[in-house]
Amino acid sequence: MCRVSGVPVASIDVVTDGVFFTAPGSLPRGRNALPREQVAAAQRERILIAATELLAASGAAEVGPKEICLRAKVSLSSFYAMFPSRDACVFAAYDRFIEVLLGRLIAIDGAGLSWRAYMGAILATYLGALEADPVVGRAFQVQMDAMGEPARARRRAALSAIARLLHDKHVAWEPAAVGRLPFDAYLSGVYGIRQLAADLLEEGRVSDLPALAEQATAWVSLMFGAGPDQG
Repeated sequence: MCRVSGVPVASIDVVTDGVFFTAPGSLPRGRNALPREQVAAAQRERILIAATELLAASGAAEVGPKEICLRAKVSLSSFYAMFPSRDACVFAAYDRFIEVLLGRLIAIDGAGLSWRAYMGAILATYLGALEADPVVGRAFQVQMDAMGEPARARRRAALSAIARLLHDKHVAWEPAAVGRLPFDAYLSGVYGIRQLAADLLEEGRVSDLPALAEQATAWVSLMFGAGPDQG
């Protein structure tokens, strides 16, 4: 049986196409071959997808450039033309995850919503994305922390960006909130939800993510600064 990083290839879960990554189609050859830039972009996407799938399946200790290239069906020379190391590749994939996720959160229009309704939309969007692609969720919310301080620094920066979004939205919605809660209060809430989601992903309880979003809406909206009469 063919294995990658010690895991049977057939048992490695794949990312959900179109959620965070988009699997390129087969590249044409010969006269209709794509320009070099498009070929490189397709190869890069395959590499990012392969790295994510392998990280989710077996953890960083079992994943190297050779395993990534085998799964992505690209050469090592192509890999090193794009990434100086395995870690750089994984971090690029993580950056994509955060870019897409944060973009969706920023796009939520809170106009006309109560703070509780806005928080409900934030939680449904965040946890819904993890439910839609649990492979990406496992890779970057469970496995990547073991890659050391650079990985954890990226995680801290990403969670701080989400907390800053919530802080600024809340202050815009209720100017008096600026003097009531420090930024770290929002950050603690983001960390808490992130960890609850990571636990569900690690335990294989992906179907419980929507329930977490629903249950957490009330207490998270309170934690992040809205009084019980402001729901």
